[in-house]
Amino acid sequence: MQMEPTERAWEMVSTLRRNCRFPKDLEMEVYAGIIGKEAAVSFLRWCTEQQQRPVTAEQVLNDWQSVADRVYGQRDDQQAVTMNELITTLEMTQELSEPQEQNLINYIGALPRDMRFGLVKALVKIPAVATVLVQDKYDAVVFEVIEAISKEAS
Repeated sequence: MQMEPTERAWEMVSTLRRNCRFPKDLEMEVYAGIIGKEAAVSFLRWCTEQQQRPVTAEQVLNDWQSVADRVYGQRDDQQAVTMNELITTLEMTQELSEPQEQNLINYIGALPRDMRFGLVKALVKIPAVATVLVQDKYDAVVFEVIEAISKEAS
């Protein structure tokens, strides 16, 4: 039976993606049975490409829980893209909401020490962000980095 990617079929694929995890070999068969083989191949290729893209600043600040695992798994070059976008985004931001502050701290805490150092060094130059980073409640993540920056400045 030849399947076609109808609106209803895409809705079913979307529902399955949200609620089920299939082994890779079975995933292709299930989706091909719903939307057709060509559409399933294209869709799964697109999904793989999306997973390999660096996490965006918007995702870090507003959707940390869903991207945390990806952040931990990013290569250094991908992490650099995320960090640079985050710095640029925060330079344009006047203030952060409480959840965004916590997400930023979570992101900083997820970085290896050398990257954490570089990011915090860039962020303390942004007044709205520097005010966040010096709060006592974030000492566990930021203190050692700020201490290292202070030693470097001396």
